Amino acid sequence: MPHENQPSDEARGTLVQIACGAMATYTVGAAVRLGVVDQIADGARTADELAAECAAHPQAMGRLLRTLAGLGLLDERAGGTFTVTPAGALLRSDGHRSLHSFVRMFSDPTMLRAWERLDESVRTGETSFDAVFGKDFFGHLAEQPELSADFNAAMSDGTRDTAAVLPSAFDFGRFTTVADIGGGDGTLLAAILQAHPSLGGILFDSAEGLAQAGTKLAREGLADRCSLVAGDFFATAPVGADVYLLKSVIHDWNDAQCTDILRYCRRVIPDGGRLLIVEPVLPPVVDASVSGVVYLSDLNMLVNVGGRERTRDDFAQLCRGAGFEIRTVTRLPEPSRFSVIEAAPV
Repeated sequence: MPHENQPSDEARGTLVQIACGAMATYTVGAAVRLGVVDQIADGARTADELAAECAAHPQAMGRLLRTLAGLGLLDERAGGTFTVTPAGALLRSDGHRSLHSFVRMFSDPTMLRAWERLDESVRTGETSFDAVFGKDFFGHLAEQPELSADFNAAMSDGTRDTAAVLPSAFDFGRFTTVADIGGGDGTLLAAILQAHPSLGGILFDSAEGLAQAGTKLAREGLADRCSLVAGDFFATAPVGADVYLLKSVIHDWNDAQCTDILRYCRRVIPDGGRLLIVEPVLPPVVDASVSGVVYLSDLNMLVNVGGRERTRDDFAQLCRGAGFEIRTVTRLPEPSRFSVIEAAPV
């Protein structure tokens, strides 16, 4: 008779799937780098055809394709042809709501090697990235323009869902100018400006972060409504805005660094202005309302950059320390997994 505490087959299967998660990461990363899904596109291809098109070994390509089918990203049909599923289509470089760049970056050794020392980071509370690469994460990116471009594109991929819902989730219309601090290529700011024609914009980031911004804003017809300002948010914040927006910035840094960033915003924000922090907000106790990906992101911040994901109380403490008071915390509609924390200067 089975022991009453004996784990079920379902529980064992769940753990095995989690333990093999890194293999799945490398599998989709290889598919992106080889261009498999781009080559299949809306058609059907055999392993031999794809091997020729991707300069790969035919049998090995077949094994990769079957693994992708097992992961739900491809379908295998009679005759050994493969087609792309709706989930797999997100790996297309030209696809709608593509995650091609996101997968490419998050399956890169730059993102993954420090994870090999997660146990050490948990023991010490320190990042592992610096020890592995000899410098901090953003310093490493700054020295590698191609990798920096990949990172910017990945952040753009990850911002699209938020950009689709944020412009209508907050009353931007009562303000004149929004400054997107650490706004990268301008994906989010462009969406806000398109939805609110009376707004002006300031896009503030490092020179590396802004590298693709000018082209994007010009393509969106927004070059005359948005200023690009290169700078360091640990040293300054741009003047001239009445809404200061930080999306996926605060979670990159420790509490002292975040307080510095917010204090510079506080110095330039006018009376009646607002600070918007757009981040996931962790519940006080883990529950099903928050995706497990957010908790993986929390560990990613630990091993790679030294930041963390935070609860509402954590954000309130940061804001108070920098001269702000939280007014509202609003969960954004799906598909975004972020919340908008609205804070006012005090």
